[in-house]
Amino acid sequence: MKNGLYSIHIHMLDGVKGGDSGVLILRDGVLLGGGPYFWSRGSYTIGRGTSKNGPSKDGTWKGELATNQHTPFADGLTRPLFGGEEATSGFSGTFSDDAAEVFGTVLVAGHRSLGFRASLKRLGEF
Repeated sequence: MKNGLYSIHIHMLDGVKGGDSGVLILRDGVLLGGGPYFWSRGSYTIGRGTSKNGPSKDGTWKGELATNQHTPFADGLTRPLFGGEEATSGFSGTFSDDAAEVFGTVLVAGHRSLGFRASLKRLGEF
């Protein structure tokens, strides 16, 4: 997993309609990011894949993050899944040279868990 700026697109699972898009900065095991309504901070570790020719640039990764809402929705009828409270998530997935896919679980208000899938695409380095 290369350090850099990534776009992220999140889709809720388990029959829940919802999702979000934004950006993440991944750097040496730390992730920071956000979008128009939410911001997140967390950490991750990577595991390298191997091939018959030695180490591979593809691999697995896992991590955790906390997400908070920084701006209310403009549409008063839209309900945030997190109810305005911090939500914590754990995820694991795979990555290739400039992209990653993860599946995870978010714990909402300390008692409800929801599944999600996220796709990341590397936009650049810094």
